[in-house]
Amino acid sequence: MKHAISRLLLATSALGLCASVGAQTTLRMAHLWPEGSAVNQEIYRAWAERVEQDSGGELKVEIYPSQTLSKADQAYDAAVNGIADIAVTLQGYTAGRFPLTEIVQLPGIVNSASQGACILQTLYDEGDIAGEYNDTRVLFLFTTGPAYLHTRDTEIRTPTDLEGLRIRRPSEVAGEMLASMGAQPLGMPAPDIFTSLQRGVMDGLSFPWEAMKVFRINELTKYHLQVPYYAGAIVATMSQASYERLSPEMQAVIDENSGMEWAQQAGRVFDALDEAGREEAVAQGDTIHVVEDPLNDPDWAEPLNQGTENYLERLEERGLDEARGIYEKAMGLREQCEA
Repeated sequence: MKHAISRLLLATSALGLCASVGAQTTLRMAHLWPEGSAVNQEIYRAWAERVEQDSGGELKVEIYPSQTLSKADQAYDAAVNGIADIAVTLQGYTAGRFPLTEIVQLPGIVNSASQGACILQTLYDEGDIAGEYNDTRVLFLFTTGPAYLHTRDTEIRTPTDLEGLRIRRPSEVAGEMLASMGAQPLGMPAPDIFTSLQRGVMDGLSFPWEAMKVFRINELTKYHLQVPYYAGAIVATMSQASYERLSPEMQAVIDENSGMEWAQQAGRVFDALDEAGREEAVAQGDTIHVVEDPLNDPDWAEPLNQGTENYLERLEERGLDEARGIYEKAMGLREQCEA
């Protein structure tokens, strides 16, 4: 009898252990940043650890950096289709899919990543751009700091200096502005830039200082022009199907770790990296020029303002009559989000 009872207790214990293990849900997160980068460690790993802690271990987040689960330009669809449970990517990789979101990328809106994150998350929270993400469940949105122009061998001071240069463009809109100034825009995901620049496939690129450090591009460039004509919008989003498979309690954990708190955390990390990226270029002895007020600068104002107007007109032609109002709202949020 004792042996029978012991066997019963062991079986019951084993069943309980299996139930406990089975209850754990693993969420796969895909993004393009290197595993050892501060972006991965201080934003995505930190988010994963918070979710795991708040769920009492019921949720586990596996992170797939450096495009190991999905290519950067396919990451959003990976979340839509459930290939990834969570994806983080730049909206500029899927041209035309997030037209209202990309308004935040226009010149003169974003002065810092923290400010940009506040502006973009506010536009989402208040419903201005939320409709563009109906096919996933957005966790948080943020931006890079301002993207500048960086070149290997050519010093750039004015738009005419871009004539004929092969410059990596971060988005279609930014590419159009570069083309209007005589450059030859090239499209490619950020992780591919180092090799392309090293092999001479391109002459330069548009990047924030953060990315110059994270992707080691400072090693290959000597000249930098701080003309803030662009900022990259970024979304961290979840497969709707993956979210719906969670229990109400675990959905609440995800909801509590969504929104402005994490947008602002991402902004702070990118701001610190922007500062470190610039310091790295200074330490190398690189040449850095600064355009203080590009929208009123005698050389840069016309192409930048015209680029903005062209984009807004194109959205209006597509029937997005709210585009200009969202642009004005984004401009109006700048001061509030600087606080």
